[in-house]
Amino acid sequence: MAPKTRLRGLLGEALDANLRGRLSHFIVDEHSPAIEIFAPAHRQQNREGDWYGEHAGKWLYATAKAAARSGDAALLAHLRRVADFLVSTQEADGYLGTYAPDRRFMRPQPPKPASWDGAPSVRTWDIWTHAYLILGLLEVHRHFPEPRYLDAARSIGDLCWRTLYEGGIDITELGNHHGMSATVLMDPAVELYTVTGEQRYLDLAQCVLQQANDHRELALLPRALAGVDAAGIATGKAYQLEWNLVGLAKLHKATGNEDCRRAVDHLWRSIREHHLTLGGGPWGGVAHRSREVFNPPGVFSPYGYVETCSTLSWIQLNRELLAITGEATYAEEIERSAYNDLLGAQAPNGEDWCYYVFPNGRRVHTTYWRCCKSSGAMALEELPAIAFAQSADGSIAINLYGPGEARFTRADGRELRITQHTAYPYPGEIRLCIAGAGATRFALKLRIPSWAAGATLAVNGVDAGVVVVPGDYAVIEREWCDGDEIVARFPMRPMLHRAVNRNVQESRAPDGSEVHQEVLHFEYAAITCGPLVYATGLIDDFKIEETLRLPAAPPEQWLTLLPTPADGVPQIALDPGYRAPLLFTPYFMTGGRVDGSWRLSWLPLAPEPHG
Repeated sequence: MAPKTRLRGLLGEALDANLRGRLSHFIVDEHSPAIEIFAPAHRQQNREGDWYGEHAGKWLYATAKAAARSGDAALLAHLRRVADFLVSTQEADGYLGTYAPDRRFMRPQPPKPASWDGAPSVRTWDIWTHAYLILGLLEVHRHFPEPRYLDAARSIGDLCWRTLYEGGIDITELGNHHGMSATVLMDPAVELYTVTGEQRYLDLAQCVLQQANDHRELALLPRALAGVDAAGIATGKAYQLEWNLVGLAKLHKATGNEDCRRAVDHLWRSIREHHLTLGGGPWGGVAHRSREVFNPPGVFSPYGYVETCSTLSWIQLNRELLAITGEATYAEEIERSAYNDLLGAQAPNGEDWCYYVFPNGRRVHTTYWRCCKSSGAMALEELPAIAFAQSADGSIAINLYGPGEARFTRADGRELRITQHTAYPYPGEIRLCIAGAGATRFALKLRIPSWAAGATLAVNGVDAGVVVVPGDYAVIEREWCDGDEIVARFPMRPMLHRAVNRNVQESRAPDGSEVHQEVLHFEYAAITCGPLVYATGLIDDFKIEETLRLPAAPPEQWLTLLPTPADGVPQIALDPGYRAPLLFTPYFMTGGRVDGSWRLSWLPLAPEPHG
């Protein structure tokens, strides 16, 4: 049974703002604009072919989680009203989208033109919208069980089954990016199978995968198993590709298919090594026709785009891999993304979000209909269930750090509570207090961050006597009693990171020899401390960058974590020695989280003098 988790601190504040803001205001009833588009009168004449229907499923998914964890009666009332309205508009064949009959996914559309993203000539996001509706309805049913919600989700699945499996329509013709915006159906199809145990939903997911594999430009499994980089799968669209990988991971769990697992592992490594910002957001858009497509590996720019939607799907992919493997690296990726690029996209009011965030760039809050506002809200609601986890053997893992508590139901029906007291992600110790144990033996697994060299663990003031390896879990197994206290100390030191933007031209000389010439080479530096990326605002209040000449001395002599001020927000001073020190604050809050403010996390370095 999953623990009841309450997050406080930065993540808790973000969740509370999300509930008070986006989830409580964007949609409240059937008259909310994002739900009105499902009304039969609008549906019958809608031929615009865009993705706005996704908001309904995303809101159902996030709001069901928020209402269940908070007990907010008003939010639950809104949730039930909207879910009931949507179910009431579902047609007899199971259709629950926003499209006119001649534009629906059940009817073949005109042939595709030769377009870079493989989009149909009649642009359609119908499968995409239904994929989110299935997930949303299943999440409502999971927390507030009602047969009508599950039946509505199943009816969508059955319609997809009849259309694709029995009707012979190729799903790659129903979405852009060479079909990736439709093949995301793998995820909700496996979820339907997991909830109902009905084989046809698993067959549906496998049918979708086979069609994705057979599509020449997509070839999802064949390309991944051949070692192709994430940027080389279809168009390399980050959000869609990562959601497809979530579906592949779930297919592996459901079937044991090792090809699915190998493909996911390869593309996860590809994204992790080549396509993430320092803040954990999948990024791209440099010298490319789309802002949301992965760059070729090795291409770097501090001005790359991180779509908040792709941060959501990256967190969800790591959620699945954490559940499959129990490996600490996936929890660390979730934490890194959450504390940096996800919080960096949310405004304090919980209502406003950035469509894109940039390592270096201006914060821009997006408009009413943008997809990323709903994706950010979903991503936040994933975090409570990830923070603490209990395995079937009774062991408990601490995956995310920050103030909060989790309540577990013991085998004897009593409640075990673990509370975190800490300033994390800021410097300071982490105290874990145990109550309700009643002399119970179990293993407590504490994730040791990869950056935490010299980490220590103590139980009731005595060294825990366990192996502590950065990047892994430290396991303390013992008989726990009420009042036991574990203290974790993860040394946080400013760390300097370097990146290079370079271009090498390759050719052959007349004699056949290879010629390699570097024609572009720029170096950059950035700072992290613990899990946080740090940034500065406009330099000297007006410059968007400044080339630095770093001192020859070791970084610890000129990179200093300053004493924590009264507001509790640490600063880092970089003193180059020839100008006033530059002050850095955590990236997510640099500029006060105000629309239009600037954040600079990478600063260019002066070129090395030629000898």
